[in-house]
Amino acid sequence: MSTIRAQQAAKEAVPELSHTWLFVVHFTSVLLLVLCTGAVAYHNYQDNDGASTLLAYSTVGLTLALALQFLLHVLAMRTQKRESANRSEIADSRWQTAELFAMTDMLQAAETYDDAGAVLMATARRLLPSYGTALYVFNNSRDRLDLARAWDLPEGYIAPETLSPHNCWALKRGKPQINVPASGTLCCAHHASQAATIEIPMMACGQVHGLLILLPTEQDDAFDRLVGVRRLGRALADSMSLALSNIALREKLRTQSLRDPLTGLYNRRYMEDALERFVSLGARGGGSTAVIMLDLDNFKHLNDEHGHAKGDAVLRDVAAQMVGALRPTDVLCRYGGEELLAILPDCSLEDAADKAELLRERIELLSEVHACAISASLGVAAVPEAATTASDVVPIADAALYAAKKSGKNRVVCAERRAGREGNATPRLAVTGGR
Repeated sequence: MSTIRAQQAAKEAVPELSHTWLFVVHFTSVLLLVLCTGAVAYHNYQDNDGASTLLAYSTVGLTLALALQFLLHVLAMRTQKRESANRSEIADSRWQTAELFAMTDMLQAAETYDDAGAVLMATARRLLPSYGTALYVFNNSRDRLDLARAWDLPEGYIAPETLSPHNCWALKRGKPQINVPASGTLCCAHHASQAATIEIPMMACGQVHGLLILLPTEQDDAFDRLVGVRRLGRALADSMSLALSNIALREKLRTQSLRDPLTGLYNRRYMEDALERFVSLGARGGGSTAVIMLDLDNFKHLNDEHGHAKGDAVLRDVAAQMVGALRPTDVLCRYGGEELLAILPDCSLEDAADKAELLRERIELLSEVHACAISASLGVAAVPEAATTASDVVPIADAALYAAKKSGKNRVVCAERRAGREGNATPRLAVTGGR
């Protein structure tokens, strides 16, 4: 029993004690009535041969008083039981409310879905010890629900890893759905088990964030048990839905603080932090970190002639080409305007130049898709081949990009190697591509 329930029990000890004394007094009065009735009847029928009318009436009156007293005793006992049940129900309700408040307070500190799931599991096990639980959360595209956490499931029931919202009546209606195949209830299409369940949608701010499924460990009278637990289940789902909404909002704000909303690439602030980190790791392991600076040719003319909507579409497609041409470990950023930048860890200057040339060719192919001339000029630099620190590799790549623009655009220019990085070879400016 929790501390709160123990305090409630201590408070109820005084009323229970007073009821005990009332019972003793009442029982004593009934006993006295019985003795008085017996004495009067004995005196009337033994000493007066039953001839005394007054004693006869007294006997009848005492008997009626005894019956009335007994009836009052029965009614008092029933009233006492109802009051005791009400007090117990109120105490349980207060305890459940306190647990829900504590759960809400803990959920405010949850930063991830795993944290929120752990808080829900701890609270559900205290409030619903004889029920198994499965928690489903919508994925990013909101086309399916993924199993986030499950615990204490009945034997033989396996929670599916994913659920389709189109197969769930609870999500379609936005209300709890009870699935009891043994009772002939309407069940969700995804419910392929004979186990009884109640599915509760988790809604907050007018949006569904997940699904909470409760299963009784014992299937006897499952429908009535699920109906009785529906209110508490909805309270758990409501608290959890607010937490999921807050976590989703924080994730969205975190993404917006790191990503460019148009292209989906990282922004310049994230690029600077990532570049420092990769260059430091490369210096420690003896690897090379390359940077590719990309700028679309004649982008202002494209906007003026075809409109800014076309320019935005071209930028998005160029970003997609960068994502497709480079490695998943590479960091792609929007440096500013039509300038994009790629950080390639563990990549030499020559390999980065090959990647840049592949990227230039893929961007040039977009001309057919958009029915207008699209090309890009690229500058390549690397630490330690062409730069010494993270702070000067970007300006060197930008200078190589400027050289590509000056040489006729639609080409790749590699920055010159630093002295001592080529042996006896003479440092030179490498140019690839172009027409």
